[in-house]
Amino acid sequence: MTKKEDIIIMNFSGIYRQQQFWRTGEIQRQNISWVEVQELTGSNCYCDEEAAKVLKEKLKKFSAEGMHFIDSGNYHYMSRIWLEKLETPFRLVVFDNHTDMQLPAFGGLLSCGGWIAASLEELPLLEKVILIGPDQEAFDQTEPVFRQKVQYLSREKLRIMTPEEKRAFFEKMEMDYPMYISVDKDVLCKDDASTTWSQGDMTLEELCQFVEILLDKQQILGMDVCGECDPDACDGNHLNDRANQELLRIWKGDKSL
Repeated sequence: MTKKEDIIIMNFSGIYRQQQFWRTGEIQRQNISWVEVQELTGSNCYCDEEAAKVLKEKLKKFSAEGMHFIDSGNYHYMSRIWLEKLETPFRLVVFDNHTDMQLPAFGGLLSCGGWIAASLEELPLLEKVILIGPDQEAFDQTEPVFRQKVQYLSREKLRIMTPEEKRAFFEKMEMDYPMYISVDKDVLCKDDASTTWSQGDMTLEELCQFVEILLDKQQILGMDVCGECDPDACDGNHLNDRANQELLRIWKGDKSL
């Protein structure tokens, strides 16, 4: 496994200030970098050209090779912005309850619901996407040109797979290219996360096991995590805090759960 120890927290909404996962003594001694982008206009759900310029300028000094916390799913398009910083051919593994391959109605905008499609269209170094979690109907509604470039494991398929079959899926992934991992916590069930979007039924234990296998078996370039709740309307922020803590612990090489 190849990865850097950089931990970057993107502060769009202020929600991370209400969490504890980054406050532990061991973590605080690490090099945590805060990217302050609260009140950035043109950035919520859709990222316009001016907001993209601001974001790219703020990220100029950072590498994509680290652990990035990018706030709620409204900002999942940040994965696309991180990915363009990679300088070697790579594969992208995404855990998400949605396909994120719906192109925006208005041109020139990068959206949280279309960032994977934008990445496939615009990033020549992206060799393949492995998408885990959305339901089959949603995937069938995406453009065929995108589906051809995506290996897909549906929510329905995950429900009927045995634990051994799930483990084998991740253990047997090809190792021909290094990998970037993107996690949207809306893939998790409501017992393990509270997000601003509809949620799946994966458990945190399962997600951590899957990510741990990838970190152990694959050459990992970087990883991001989103799926926070609205700071003004959230009863389950403690669930997200715990999920972030577990994913960060795995990233650092500690055993999960």
